[in-house]
Amino acid sequence: MPAFPLPGSVTLCEINRELIAVESLSDGRAKDTYGKLLGVVFSPVPFQSELLLPSTDHGSEQENGDNVPKRGLTAITTILSDCIKRFLPPNDVSLLPQVSLQGVSWHQHKHILAFISGPHQVTIRDYEDSEGNDPCILTSESQRDVKIVEWRPNGGKALSVACRGGICIWSASYPGNAASVRSGVSSFLGTLSRGSGVRWTLVDVLRSPNNEQISALSWSPNGRYPNQSSSFTVWDVAQGLGTPIRRGLGGISMLKWSPTGDYFFTAKFDGTFYLWETNTWTSEPWSSSSGFVTGAAWDPDGRMILIAFLESAALGSIYFSSRPPSLDAHLLPVDLPEIVSLTGCQGIEKIAWDASGERLALSYKGGDEKYNGLIAVFDVRRTPLISTSLIGFIRGPGQSPKPLAFSFHNKFKQGPLLSVLWSSGWCCTYPLIFHSHLLP
Repeated sequence: MPAFPLPGSVTLCEINRELIAVESLSDGRAKDTYGKLLGVVFSPVPFQSELLLPSTDHGSEQENGDNVPKRGLTAITTILSDCIKRFLPPNDVSLLPQVSLQGVSWHQHKHILAFISGPHQVTIRDYEDSEGNDPCILTSESQRDVKIVEWRPNGGKALSVACRGGICIWSASYPGNAASVRSGVSSFLGTLSRGSGVRWTLVDVLRSPNNEQISALSWSPNGRYPNQSSSFTVWDVAQGLGTPIRRGLGGISMLKWSPTGDYFFTAKFDGTFYLWETNTWTSEPWSSSSGFVTGAAWDPDGRMILIAFLESAALGSIYFSSRPPSLDAHLLPVDLPEIVSLTGCQGIEKIAWDASGERLALSYKGGDEKYNGLIAVFDVRRTPLISTSLIGFIRGPGQSPKPLAFSFHNKFKQGPLLSVLWSSGWCCTYPLIFHSHLLP
């Protein structure tokens, strides 16, 4: 029987396939359990969770923002909500909240966490701050209805935020080294800081047409996109220019670059999804009878992608049988019988896969009272087909916590971090420490 955290307890971390549960959140207990090994304690960060729940009034004046690269040809791919409205019946627009959007993002090379902490704001927690300053809350009048946060790969401390009207780009500034603001955008410049040291500067806003909502965003692994793409906008960040390109693939709900940049995944609300190869930008359409794709995650090698569907308690796995740019691939199921028998869940809600490929986190819709709101953690092996074994469940703090978003960070050789945004008003980070079964 996998480890089950009792009601009223909270999960602290994993130690070699055992999820450690304690009575309450405590930095002292965290230091004794994993802090001495990792050299840092990841204290939970509070936020006003009621602002993010569906029943909330989103008229709050709180706001948020992002970072951006300063030079070079870079691009961001975005999906505009007008595409959804144009190609879907009005009642299908409400399906967007069921897609697993990136509300939590770790910097690629730093212990810096960004998460959506309100309808118009983003919180940044720097765990490398030796002065112990409070988390920064980024706000701007140009940033409304935030949907996604994502750090730019290999772009310094640059954060992008998808919101209504475009993408806000924030960059870190230091004494004597101010962030560069793109010419002509000073009218919406904003800065905010807590204590001494780093300040966050709104350096650009990539404006969407007609103040449309950005509902999907993905950086290419190297920060550059080709000019050919379908039903999305390619942004040249250096110039602040976006090129909308549509070839009949409206209603896209999700974008995912493979880690190597060889492939690109898009999904639609009608149950179809597409695999693209990025050499010649050709694609193959696929379809599902289990509802539309609600989540997707690539393996570290970019040769396989796991997919969650709205009406299925199993995952789909697509394997590429040849090297890029081949689109020869096969879709196979990944059954999770323990989850169905234990929880009585109605389907997978959110999915995250760590960069080593050894830990998979899933949350579920429905389920009985005992398991509702928990995150299941699996050990994963690729030989080359996927096999999983259930390690246990993560329970969050507070009253009836449910995961709003979660994401992995992969900077420790002892194992990844899993950060979760809980409905109870905490952003918690869980070190998953284990002996790798991968060969050196």
